[in-house]
Amino acid sequence: MTTELMAAWQRTVRRRNNDRAVSEALSGQSVTFGELAMRARAWLADHGGDLARLRRRLVVFAAPNGMAWFAQFVGLMEAGAVVVPLDAAEPVAGQRELAAALGAGFWWDGRRLIALPGAKRERSTEVCLIKMTSGTTTAPRPLRFTGGQLLADARQVTHTMGVTARDLNYALIPLGHSYGLGNLTIPLLAQGVPLVCGASALPHAIAADFARWRPTVFPGVPAMWRALSGSDLTLDSLRLAISAGADLPPEVARQFAERFSCPLHNFYGSSETGGIAYDRSGRATLAGRVGKALRGVTLKQLPRSRLVVSSSAVVTLGRRPTLHGPNAWVMADRVLLSPEGEVTLLGRRGATVKIGARRVSLTEVVARLRRLPGVKDAWVGITSGSEPVLGAVVATKSTAAALRQGLHADTAPWKIPKKFVVVTDLPLNERGKPDTRALQAMIT
Repeated sequence: MTTELMAAWQRTVRRRNNDRAVSEALSGQSVTFGELAMRARAWLADHGGDLARLRRRLVVFAAPNGMAWFAQFVGLMEAGAVVVPLDAAEPVAGQRELAAALGAGFWWDGRRLIALPGAKRERSTEVCLIKMTSGTTTAPRPLRFTGGQLLADARQVTHTMGVTARDLNYALIPLGHSYGLGNLTIPLLAQGVPLVCGASALPHAIAADFARWRPTVFPGVPAMWRALSGSDLTLDSLRLAISAGADLPPEVARQFAERFSCPLHNFYGSSETGGIAYDRSGRATLAGRVGKALRGVTLKQLPRSRLVVSSSAVVTLGRRPTLHGPNAWVMADRVLLSPEGEVTLLGRRGATVKIGARRVSLTEVVARLRRLPGVKDAWVGITSGSEPVLGAVVATKSTAAALRQGLHADTAPWKIPKKFVVVTDLPLNERGKPDTRALQAMIT
């Protein structure tokens, strides 16, 4: 049976058969949509075996961005498998362990599909992909998506951002992450938006890719924008720069806009909902906000800074229904929704500590630090020991004394960190988010 997503892919191939689909900056090679479809069928013929064994089975795989990734992804989808894409940086042992925990039928070891014992078939014939949450606040968990939900997310993203088949996406974020699926993978399959896979996240490599391939849209993470803002490089073909995945300090957004004459646009989403909000003009990003709801997305403010997200892209299978409707999700983030519909992130629930019998919001202190002149980014936690105190790691050229003095103007004394560590840049993990373990060690 042809799924909704694969039906959209087949229409794309018929419409754009001879147009370039995927390019690889590292190898210098490109394939058309028709050639990519043939590669998917060839991969399936080489590795699928009896296709009945793949139907409605979970297949876990990890591979770098590129033509081979798409060939495998499309091949598995066409066979009716339920694809579980993982980050290519995930250790092999971790991949195998996760596959077993999910009850997957197969795991791709980089060369072949390994059949796993105790496999189960997915009950719903509509499910075609499982996203694994990042595990930021809890253990990673599987989210079961239908093709219709994936298509809705990509449609909401591209329509809101004005991305069309005339654009060329620059793919550095992983294709199988929620961000990559909605902004890169599904737009290519369903809407024919081509992409070039970047060679490296290093600024000079990015600039070289732009000079050769001339991409127009770049979905990235704050670590990339921070590195580029401090360079003397050019990105002449860039018309749309998108930041998501972590908080983007307004200082970095200002530096980037001045350096490249191109605004940065904050984008907010989650694995459970796909895209949520987007800064269409780039002005909200300069003030530390993330813009308004995407087209097709409805937002509702609840008490205690809770936000309800409703759209056709929200995960519905395998979860309890909410009081707000079947296609609604209550976010774990603390969010402020203005009367004009603009979203400001206030941080995760529970990011509050008790210091000397007083409660302190770590998110509030971080926000105040980021507003100080010359501060690129900041992180706040509590030190270990019998009498813990607030500690801050701040990316700035300023001094601890100047930071402390700057906070005194509008911050209660008990909310001012006792310990400051000044660095050039915050340590980041492989997803471009602050490395909390490394940061905690710095203030301990």
